[in-house]
Amino acid sequence: MPIWRSSTAGCGSRRRPQVIGGTRPVRSRLPIRGWSTLLLPVMAVRPLDRCVYRAEMNRSDKADRIGEILDDLYPDPPVPLDHSDPYTLVVAVALSAQTTDKKVNQVTPALFEAAGTPEEMAALPPEEILAFIREVGLAPTKARNLSTMAHQILDAGGEIIPDWDFLESLAGVGHKTASVVMAGSFGIPAFPVDTHIHRLAHRWGLSNGTTVERTERDLKAVFPEDTWNRRHLQIIFFGREYCPARRHDLLNCEICSWAATKKQIGIEARMNRPGVRSSTSKS
Repeated sequence: MPIWRSSTAGCGSRRRPQVIGGTRPVRSRLPIRGWSTLLLPVMAVRPLDRCVYRAEMNRSDKADRIGEILDDLYPDPPVPLDHSDPYTLVVAVALSAQTTDKKVNQVTPALFEAAGTPEEMAALPPEEILAFIREVGLAPTKARNLSTMAHQILDAGGEIIPDWDFLESLAGVGHKTASVVMAGSFGIPAFPVDTHIHRLAHRWGLSNGTTVERTERDLKAVFPEDTWNRRHLQIIFFGREYCPARRHDLLNCEICSWAATKKQIGIEARMNRPGVRSSTSKS
């Protein structure tokens, strides 16, 4: 006798049978009231469909498989922002808010040539700093923050130190920026979550958090701590190269095709229809 199981998680409200061997159920077309099930012999059983497979895969197993794919694609991912030390990394990450890394890397060479240390930055008035970074988003606010930050660093001893409270006390520096510096400059395990990582964690079913803080906790829970510093960079690079926010075919993606829920695939398929405007963040 064949063995049957049913699964509903991630597949809507209808129970879907899984073929273990021998026969498979089909709906009878006999003119009788209600649905009947006939057991018909089959020569071979096709693999379980993706929906049923996802229903049995927990977040930890998903994360393990995603990690293997990312390690194969990006074994040693670099920090995408050009910098030479912890201070220039803090500045570059602070400038990257609402701005692409490419644009930041275009403006920082001239900025760092004029002010590559806290002492040099503190010597410049905010108006002169603004002239170097005018092309980045929120430039006036960032210029003032860089000036204030430089004075704060000097008051604290003149160096960037690997301390969470110190970093997050600096003007223009939040938890994400502090996490990037702790991981990128000091090798301290951290999992910075920006909008891209937040988006992919939701798309892949690794987090259902509505905030980046919740997403960070979820990702730290499923990825081993010794992978955090490379994993967040790998996710960013994969998102940019293979998994864009808009007009993405999830069924043909190396990760989304099996990690995304049926509901998420349906939502994004509808958003990809011509004439439908997406509210998803840009990648």
